[in-house]
Amino acid sequence: MESFFDKYINAVRSTDTIKYTGAVTAVKGLMIESNGPRCVVGEICRIEVPSEKTSITAEVVGLEDTTVRLMAYGDTNGIEIGAQVTASGHVLEVPVGEGLLGRVIDATGRPFDGKGDILPKALYPAIASAPNPLERKPINRRITTGVRAIDGLLTVGKGQRIGLFAGSGIGKSTLLGTIARNTNADINVIGLIGERGREVNDFIERDLGKEGLKRSVIVVATSDSPSIARLRAAYVCTAVAEYFRDQGKDVMMMFDNVTRFAHAQREIGLATGEPPAQRGYPPSVFDMIPKLLERTGTNAKGTITAFYTVLVDGDDLDEPITDKVRGTLDGHIILSRALQAKQHYPAIDILASISRLSRRVSGPETLKAVTKVKKWIADYSQQEEMILAGVYQKGNSPEIDEAIDKHQEIEEFLCQETEEHLTMEDTLNRLSELSGIAIPKEEYVESPANAHPTFDILAK
Repeated sequence: MESFFDKYINAVRSTDTIKYTGAVTAVKGLMIESNGPRCVVGEICRIEVPSEKTSITAEVVGLEDTTVRLMAYGDTNGIEIGAQVTASGHVLEVPVGEGLLGRVIDATGRPFDGKGDILPKALYPAIASAPNPLERKPINRRITTGVRAIDGLLTVGKGQRIGLFAGSGIGKSTLLGTIARNTNADINVIGLIGERGREVNDFIERDLGKEGLKRSVIVVATSDSPSIARLRAAYVCTAVAEYFRDQGKDVMMMFDNVTRFAHAQREIGLATGEPPAQRGYPPSVFDMIPKLLERTGTNAKGTITAFYTVLVDGDDLDEPITDKVRGTLDGHIILSRALQAKQHYPAIDILASISRLSRRVSGPETLKAVTKVKKWIADYSQQEEMILAGVYQKGNSPEIDEAIDKHQEIEEFLCQETEEHLTMEDTLNRLSELSGIAIPKEEYVESPANAHPTFDILAK
């Protein structure tokens, strides 16, 4: 019976006995202006819609004298001059708990899947600070993604933050689904930010599947959602991952995608009067990205391994959002349109990608095997045009000859079917066979012996 009363106790505790109200004075595109109420930036308010006999949720995004600027989480149709605006007294908070597993929620943390209420164990603020950098646990264990190209050649540590960079239609969402199904993390938290409505159900049923959904929480704000909903869904997704991390869990967070999060803030920033800067993005965008991304990673209790997808505008890897995210994260994986056109799945460009912590979480013999395979890939890539044109003659270079001989094996290693389930042991066995280097069994564990000797010296 104790859990039955939890939601009522939380409601009483969060109730403000003094209500501050105001009245709508203007609706300008995305922006709603009101005279009052007394509130702070980021506070949640309710706006009455008399014609519909209901109310909508809005967030305070700006203040000027007695004018309050708000952005609604829903449709603004029906709002009229003089409509009452009531301050809630609190910022956006997310109901969290084990009941979230297997559920789909919206940008305010409410159920989005029609499966009934979620009984929360606590409320977490959507907007929070990153963990103290001196209190973060070191990253010295690797995580399994189930993608051979990543686990073998771009190994990721538990608590690492990686970017997936690609243009449209190259397989970002499909790759995330593969990781969600096959990872050995305790829990998946998946943010679908600004996605097409059709793609949400496709991702859940086709890419994630029933087994993946059982240990996942999905946060959704589709492309037709108001910009404030698309923006705040990113924070809600991060807050949910933080809750499970604080329970000592290893969380896999997949965020699709950062570009549409930046687009949402651009719309809000321009509407509130911010000057456009790089490619029309206001300065606030470049301030918000690192503040959001730094919240993931490790803390003193658990880990959040985060994969952030970035939709590269015009396939330009130097455009502002791509450049900012790449400089903030602990590595980047580039998906190549040229590889995708060759039906190479996943279309990961190994030479253009990097995992900054792979050396720390891999054993010495594994690193030797990785270095050898990457050298073959680089040698073949440098001479590929001459090889395909028949200009290169075998015998001119032993290194290139070896790369040519190994090319087909490498391609088979890097490609895999979307439904293929691979463990870390499967991947390292294949890597050992490919490279000809024997990888000892003690390097198959999450934290191989002597995988990070430099870090151990510093820690002592």
